[in-house]
Parts: sequence; C-alpha cells; structure tokens
Amino acid sequence: MHKDIMPVQERHLCAVTLLGNLVAKPDIRYRANPVSAIAEITIATRSKWLDKKTKQYKEWASFHHVKVEGDLVEQSLLNADKGDIILVQGYLSNIIPNKGPAKSGTANSNACLVHANFIQKYSKAYTQTINQIFCSAKFTADPQLITTQNNKKLLQTSIAINHQTYSMAKQCWQSHKVEQEMQVWGKQAQYLAEHAKAGDAVMVEGKLSYLTTADKTQFIEAKSVHLLS
Repeated sequence: MHKDIMPVQERHLCAVTLLGNLVAKPDIRYRANPVSAIAEITIATRSKWLDKKTKQYKEWASFHHVKVEGDLVEQSLLNADKGDIILVQGYLSNIIPNKGPAKSGTANSNACLVHANFIQKYSKAYTQTINQIFCSAKFTADPQLITTQNNKKLLQTSIAINHQTYSMAKQCWQSHKVEQEMQVWGKQAQYLAEHAKAGDAVMVEGKLSYLTTADKTQFIEAKSVHLLS
C-alpha cells in the first residue's frame, strides 16, 4: 500500500451533488508548475416548504462555494455566465484557497467548500435544483436532543469525515478531515439521542445548509442517518 493512502478502515465516503444556477461569471486563473486552470464559483440551490401559518409556500436559497481545477475548468466554464445551470459532483474539502487547510478554532474552520471532480454547464433556465450529500463519518460529540417551541424534536451534534482524494496536479494523495455540525429532526432525532454516542460510526444522507448568522456557517441537515456502531 502506498504510504500516503489511508487504511481502508479509517476512510470515509464523501459525495456531494449540486444542480443550481451560477451566481456570477467564473473568475478563471492559471497557475504554473504545471500550468493549469483554477476557478472558484458559487452555485445557488433552492428549497421550498409550506408555511402552515400562512398556508403559502416559501423559498430558501443556499449558496455553495465550489472549487474547480484543471481540464474541468476549460471544458465547462470558459464560456459560462451568470444564471447558467451548473451540475457538480464533488466532495467536501477544508483546504481554503491560497491558505491551506483550515485549523480548528479559526475563522475558516467552518469554511468547507465543495471541490469538483465533475462539472457540466447548461444554458440559462429555471430548473428544480439538487442539493445532496452522502457521507460516512463518526460522531465527535454525544448527540444533544432539543424540544423546540413547536414541540418538535431536533438533534444537534458534530461529525468528522476523513476521506482522501488523488491530486493530479501534485501527483499525491491528499487527506481531508472535515468536521461538520449536523442536525436531525423527528423520530430519527429521538432514536439517535437514545442510542448514539461520541465515536459511533454513521452513514448520512442529507443536504448542505447554512446558518443565518453573518458567517453563514455550513452544516449538514440530515434526511436519513444509519447508525453503524
């Protein structure tokens, strides 16, 4: 086994799929040794829900920061413009552009971005968006169950996702340790509060959400959580 490859029992899955509209024209740059293109883009996805008080649907927009490198930039983004539909498949990375890995406790510690390994552009249009994340992880804290004012069950916890990707530019494996807050509602919240603890392994299906605070802290809003240990 290559010395840079993490043992399989320590590795986690991390797969993000986004389909949304490009917020602005991509800013494409080039770096040397070797020469390759790099772009950072923002994709907007939308979610709707029924407001039971007003009986009307409301819409919430989420803005996802995506890093694209190499041939993917020239294949899909050279002629991209604001409003274009963008499909991205990628993974969460805590490597902040031009700053290296984010350190816990710093302003960038929650600034995880989506690093694309597939991207495709479509013409401007309105489309139903996609915002999905599938990951395996471990609880880094005991889950905390909260009962809201509306008598709903909300579980809050944090998870660590350890995964690896191969960098063609650097010709080496890169390790990503991403720590994310996670929220779960309903019966699953109650079950996890009674059965899960720090260190347990889980499989999570959900979406990337962002707090309404000034720093727009990213968290995972889980739809389905499978307790594995």
